[in-house]
Amino acid sequence: MVYNIIAGVLYIVATPIGNLRDITFRAIDVLSAVDMIACEDTRHTRILLNRYEIKKPLLSYFEYNKLKRIDLIICSLKEGKSIALVSDAGTPGISDPGASLIKKAIDEGIKVEAIPGASALLTALTVSGVPMHKFTYVGFLPVKAGARKKALVQLKAEDKTVVIYESPHRLIKTLLAIKEIFGNINIVIAREMTKKFEEILRIKVEAAINHFENKKPKGEFVIII
Repeated sequence: MVYNIIAGVLYIVATPIGNLRDITFRAIDVLSAVDMIACEDTRHTRILLNRYEIKKPLLSYFEYNKLKRIDLIICSLKEGKSIALVSDAGTPGISDPGASLIKKAIDEGIKVEAIPGASALLTALTVSGVPMHKFTYVGFLPVKAGARKKALVQLKAEDKTVVIYESPHRLIKTLLAIKEIFGNINIVIAREMTKKFEEILRIKVEAAINHFENKKPKGEFVIII
């Protein structure tokens, strides 16, 4: 059965965060039926598409070319093309350049439809064991040390669970900053979720620092305070 794609619609399609089987039937249907797929890394997305035998034109859309690509994508949508937006992993628009395209499409009166699925922050929260009824998601903390500490000081006043994304090369710096501002508190660190070497640590900050000083950080990280 051919999925009923609507012309001129931007489909926001969640893709797996690791395990390629973590994709919905509807997402596969949409990716198979749209005219074009906008993605961060065409090589990365093609791995997923090849797994499900999907052959579609790909258009790279990432942080450093988004200003050039947005107008092209919007123009194509207005011409009646159906376009799926995907990120390298998870739900587009969450800490990635997809947010700019989504806003522009809405501002231009273009219909935007969500095809929900995997999300790293929700997956990490699910197995964290911490309160999930109220949480603050802040994405990536500032790169500069001063700005990072300032952001953490503000987060210390929160009465909710705090969820942070971090890259491997900044992980230890962020953990050191958390220890400085919060003290040696309990945190949860989730790494490589849904993949073969998934690691979920429910641990004191100081112990986490020692762990990753002895074991080089690899993969993308979710830190839950």
